[in-house]
Amino acid sequence: MDILILGAGQAAVSLAARLRGLGHQGGITVVGEEPLPPYQRPPLSKAYLLGEMSRDRLELRGADWWQEQGITLMTATRATRIDRDAKKVETDRAAVKYDRLALTLGAAPRRLPADTGGALPGLHSIRALADIERMRPDLVPGRAAVVIGGGYIGLEAAAVARKLGLAVTLVESAPRILGRVASAETAGMIRDLHRAHGVRILEGVGIDGLEGTSRVTRVRLAGGETLTAEVVIVGIGITPETALAQAAGLRIENGIACDAQGRTSDPHIWAAGDCASFPHDGVRIRLESVGNAIDMAELVADNMLGAEKDYHPKPWFWSDQYDAKLQIAGLNAGHDRVVTRAADGTHAGSVWYYRGDRLIAVDALNDPRAYMVGKRLIEAGKSPEPVRVADPTTPLKDLL
Repeated sequence: MDILILGAGQAAVSLAARLRGLGHQGGITVVGEEPLPPYQRPPLSKAYLLGEMSRDRLELRGADWWQEQGITLMTATRATRIDRDAKKVETDRAAVKYDRLALTLGAAPRRLPADTGGALPGLHSIRALADIERMRPDLVPGRAAVVIGGGYIGLEAAAVARKLGLAVTLVESAPRILGRVASAETAGMIRDLHRAHGVRILEGVGIDGLEGTSRVTRVRLAGGETLTAEVVIVGIGITPETALAQAAGLRIENGIACDAQGRTSDPHIWAAGDCASFPHDGVRIRLESVGNAIDMAELVADNMLGAEKDYHPKPWFWSDQYDAKLQIAGLNAGHDRVVTRAADGTHAGSVWYYRGDRLIAVDALNDPRAYMVGKRLIEAGKSPEPVRVADPTTPLKDLL
């Protein structure tokens, strides 16, 4: 049985490695658009952008590994069409046949419209290594940088720009930063962290457009104010890559729709990672994280070989900003109560999310013990009484 994997990121590597680890002897081909072998994305907006990580350390697997595993890696190759009847994928190089197809296509960054100045030089997004290489020369100490978007990517970019010595203003159109993904309490801790490092944060302010001729020079805000901007970084979220799947007639719902086992509406095609949605707790969700890319891809590999296992995600996330680490366990969607717990140190503490009496998620800033305890509780289905969580005199280990 020949297996073709479209997309060459974390999910693709995890899926291919799992197939070989399970003893699959058939052909495995991985097809990716970028001219590079698969690499880690999280360090791009942090350690790599800061110059603290070399390019070779980004690679997920060395060149020898692909050869040793007998896996064909086709880089700089764009898939153009999935022919479901003939079981082949047409690319800009050649057609590749398959018995089973896995879509690990990831997601693309949302961009500003071209008519608002979204095509000016000096404007950057963060998703691929090429984006970072274009951005690096612009991050000159003393320059004025405007970051558009107050989600994790925007906040991480703001932290890096500030550490590199730029004057940074972050603009968020929603009423507050992290409005889609975290509580007001977590957002408050992160806001204080950035302000302590000299970042100006504007919330509830939209963007009217960018100004400049040969490159961006100013950002025009909806309220009439303009900001000097020698560098603009856009971090306004990502969109799952679904065009190929949609053109092939696969069901699309918040990404490429999969069943609980990672199978799409075509029984010979599977999906995993940022591009895939799946049923969870009675709703359809899509997770954008390294953890999900690995776990879902490995489950899909199992099921491609006949395991018939349902996916039960154990979500975890993290964000590095300055010297602070935010660690997140669980999913806070649908929470109706938030409990905060103090921790020792500056810019430290944890936020615990409850749905009814059930603990569903924990955000921990510079508090790894709270994260580990919360993660263990969530995975075990245990929910300590909120009053005990909030009491700093209750030892964290006692919550277990």
